[in-house]
Amino acid sequence: MKLLVIYSSQTGFTKQYAQWIAEAFAGDTMTIKDASKKKDDFFEQYDALVYGGFAMAGSINKVKWFLEKSNRWRGKKLAVYCVGASPDGTKDIEIALHNALTDEQREYMKAFYCPGGLNYENMPGPSKLAMRAFASVMRKKKDKTEDEKVMAEIIQHSYDIHDIKYIKPIVEYLKA
Repeated sequence: MKLLVIYSSQTGFTKQYAQWIAEAFAGDTMTIKDASKKKDDFFEQYDALVYGGFAMAGSINKVKWFLEKSNRWRGKKLAVYCVGASPDGTKDIEIALHNALTDEQREYMKAFYCPGGLNYENMPGPSKLAMRAFASVMRKKKDKTEDEKVMAEIIQHSYDIHDIKYIKPIVEYLKA
């Protein structure tokens, strides 16, 4: 199977997952910036296309381009993955993944989550300010859920929870 992983990465976690997924299939990787410049016939050479973006305000960064083209690629194996700061298995992630795709898109594509972490040192200024503001709001929030308590604590500083093991469901889906 010939695979292309297209990605948008801000601090490196999403790029690393793209590389791991591509390596599992001896596939290719490409940034969303480069992919968006390609003509439609470029993608015909691939049997599988995957898009990876980082979580941003409950959605997947720059996924719109991929989803708009996905209907034309219905004969291919398609997947989307999101990389975020939350540990795996939180309720918010399940909701965000469900909302990432329409009912129709879920018929021919699947969405996945890969924990990444936070890297304030590599984060652009506006994103860093937004995350610091979010951290402050979370810290001050009363009646936090258990997931919110964990999140309020961990987003105070940089941390890395990405791991190659999180690509396993994506690889299994693509091989099926």
